[in-house]
Amino acid sequence: MQQSNTYVIIFSAVLTIVLGGLLSMANQGLKPKQQRSVELDTKKKILGSVTDLGKKKGQEVLDLYKETIESSVYDIEGNIIETDEKGAQIIAENVNIAKNFKKPAEQRLYPVFIYHAPGNKEAIEAYILPVFGKGLWGPIYGFVALDTDLNTIKGISLDHDKETPGLGARITGKDIQARYVGKKIFNESGNLVSVSMLKGESNTQEALDAHHIDGMSGATITGKGVNNMLLDYFGYYQKFMEKKGTATNKVASL
Repeated sequence: MQQSNTYVIIFSAVLTIVLGGLLSMANQGLKPKQQRSVELDTKKKILGSVTDLGKKKGQEVLDLYKETIESSVYDIEGNIIETDEKGAQIIAENVNIAKNFKKPAEQRLYPVFIYHAPGNKEAIEAYILPVFGKGLWGPIYGFVALDTDLNTIKGISLDHDKETPGLGARITGKDIQARYVGKKIFNESGNLVSVSMLKGESNTQEALDAHHIDGMSGATITGKGVNNMLLDYFGYYQKFMEKKGTATNKVASL
């Protein structure tokens, strides 16, 4: 039996409304799990820049984070920011670094995560800074842990969206990230020079000084992206570092 056009239209409308409602309910039901997943992933990367999480998962990671991390948000001048223009509290973990990246540097929020001994907030062991930049095919990002001298890299956790497997994607590997440990971001004169990945692999030991690491074969553009990202963000956080620990004076006195 052929149905009228009116029947078909009404049936389609009702079906659309019902399905839309079901999808909305499913989305709302899954939202807490999605938020927890994002929270867990972020906190794993923050902790991963400064400590080996081993086989820790889920709640173990969240408990360790709560026990060892304190966070604050600063502006580019190194001033702490506690509330937004509406008076709402600004939480470092909720700052979207990717969205911030689209704003002029002076308008961005700059989270700082302080890693301390479990249960002892006074025993600071590292300052962890988020970084964000552009690779060959898309965004690259991560967290850099600086020692208490605010000069020596204690650890780094890097990630990407679209870099080439086996080439630029190697920035996520522990072997690449380990190369940064112990490198200095200020030179002996107290000037910010950052740490740069050299072109090519198996560079001479003379070339691998306090401010340079070995590169990745076939991934020159990704390497340059990481170099630019680190130099830019250390620059953005330089006022914070100077106010927190007078970093350049410390380096100049070494």
